[in-house]
Formats: sequence, C-alpha cells, structure tokens
Amino acid sequence: MPARRHIIAAIAALGLLLVTPAVSRAQTHNAKQSEALAAYERALGDFKAVLAERRKQIEAKQPLPNLPGQALYLARVAVISAYKDLTDAMPSRIGRPNKFEIPPAYFDADIEPLIDEYSKLFDIMEAPPAGAQDSRTPFKDVVDLAAAIARAKGLAPDHAEAAGRISLGLFFAETNGKQNVRNGRSNTYMGSFQTGPSEDRNGRRKWEDIKGQIAALDPELSARDEKEEARARGTDHRFNHWTNVRNGLMNAHADIFREIPGIVKTLPDPINQMKLFELIQIVPTPTRSALKSGDLLNYRVSSPTIMKHLRNNSIFAFGQADRARTSASYREILAAMWLFNRKFERAMAKYAEIKAR
Repeated sequence: MPARRHIIAAIAALGLLLVTPAVSRAQTHNAKQSEALAAYERALGDFKAVLAERRKQIEAKQPLPNLPGQALYLARVAVISAYKDLTDAMPSRIGRPNKFEIPPAYFDADIEPLIDEYSKLFDIMEAPPAGAQDSRTPFKDVVDLAAAIARAKGLAPDHAEAAGRISLGLFFAETNGKQNVRNGRSNTYMGSFQTGPSEDRNGRRKWEDIKGQIAALDPELSARDEKEEARARGTDHRFNHWTNVRNGLMNAHADIFREIPGIVKTLPDPINQMKLFELIQIVPTPTRSALKSGDLLNYRVSSPTIMKHLRNNSIFAFGQADRARTSASYREILAAMWLFNRKFERAMAKYAEIKAR
C-alpha cells in the first residue's frame, strides 16, 4: 500500500507539473485580454471626449486650436488600433460588417455614429475659404484634364481614359470629392488636390510647357483653361478647382501617366491602379523606384521615414502588429490600403455616371 501511495503521489505531482504551465499561460492570456479591453475602453472614451469638445467649440463659435483636426484624427487612429489589439487578444470580439467597409477585426460597427460625427466635424473645419472658386462640373473637370494631359504625353485614347478614371480616384482619396477644401491637419496642403504652394507652382510651370499641345489636341478644354486662369488671377490658385486639379496632376502624376500601359497590365483592378497613383502622392520616390524596378508588386521598402509616411496616411497604422512592421512590399502596401477602398468605389461609380452622359 505505501508503495502504491507513493506511485499515486508521483503521478499527481507529474500532473501538477504538466498542468501548471498551461494554467499559467491561460492566466497570462486572460490578463492580456483584460488589458486590451481596458485600453479599448479608454481609447473609445477619449475619442468621444474629443468629438464632444470640438463640437462644443464649434457651436459656441469659440476659436479652434491650430490644426483642429489633428486631435480628432489621432483619437480615431487610437480607437481603431485599440480595437485591433482587442480582437487579436479576443477573436470572439470580431463583429458584423460596417458601412465604412473597414475590416471587422479593426472596427466595431456599433460606433459607426461616432465616425459619422467625425466626418461632419471635418466638413465644418475644412470648409472652403470665402472667395473659393468652385466648378459646376468638378468631377468631369478632373477626368477631362487628366485625359487631355495623358494624350499630350502620348497615350492612346483607352489609356488616356484610364488616366481620367485614376485621377478621379485621387480626387476622392484626397478630399472625398469635395472642392477647394482646407485641411484640418495641415497648414500647407490645400484645395481639391491638397497641394502645397511649391507643388502648385511647379505644376503650373509644367502646364505652361505643354499647354500648346493641349490647345492643338482639345481647343475646347484649352479655352476653358484660359477662362479659369483669368478667373483665378491674383488669387491662390489652389482655391480655384480647375487650376488646382490641373497643377496637382502636372506636379506629381503627369509624368507617370506614361507608365499606365504597363501599370494596367500589372494591376488589372482599377482600384489598385488608383491606390498606386495615390502612393505617388504619399511616397513618390519609392513608388517611382518600384515602377522602374520591373517587379512592382515585390518591390520592398524598409526606410523608417517611408514607413512613417505610410502610417501617417492610414497604412499599417492600426494595432501593435501592423505598427511593428519595419518593411513591406508593394503587394502588401496595396492590400493594407483598405481605408481607401470605399473612396475609390465611389470614384468608380461617379466615373461610370460621367461616361453614361
């Protein structure tokens, strides 16, 4: 009997050794879950607070701080990041799809009204200045200008049409398709295509170099351009929709239009084409290098500065796992641009509407 008791005791001790690490791991995991949940609740509370503060200031007509949208933006990033960390720790928290088409692992559909309020506040903070010169045909202007520039760069009609469609996507990416807006997060970038003063001047200078070709190809568009130039004379050209779109395209994108035949072969999805041209806006140097590499999708960036620029534009910005990335291929970058999908889908719908007319 004593021997039997010793055997039972030994088995029990072995069982304790086998179970204890598992129990410890479970307790650690539960602690991580609790920490993630608390972090999300804090981030959500902070987001609600900054939304309420900015709404109160606006309704009371109080002076707003410099860059009044930055605190809202950072609070929104924190909410999405904290929710992704929570669903990483507790996959059961992944809920239903949401109207913003954000992957459900990153966003709780129950807080959709907060994002609606976020958008309304930005509409107020970024309203065009007095005297901004709107167009009655803002979307068609983008398509027509881009197609004319592409033709001047030697593109065939079908590829010139692709340039128009892609450029309409840029308009939605930069301003959600709103004309002449200011920028709640920057004192530099303004207008329909969100350019800085030097970018606007550079684009205008490049336009002067090809305006003769444009006049020969499309006299009607050239006449419209002369009219808009006269209307914008003596003002900031970034707040005339036509001239800002024209100068923005000429500054950053016109030279890349020549690459469209190859781009559409590599990226047959029109939304991915729009994403690539948006990356010309966000990280122009590595994107140009990727296009020249001959292996666009596998071209990899690892510069901390470039990764920072991507994160500042909502790419690899949410959650610890994404933010820990030190490099990414263009295939991965395009896949991570999911916040742009809804904007580009709207651009595609608007483009189809323009073409139907």
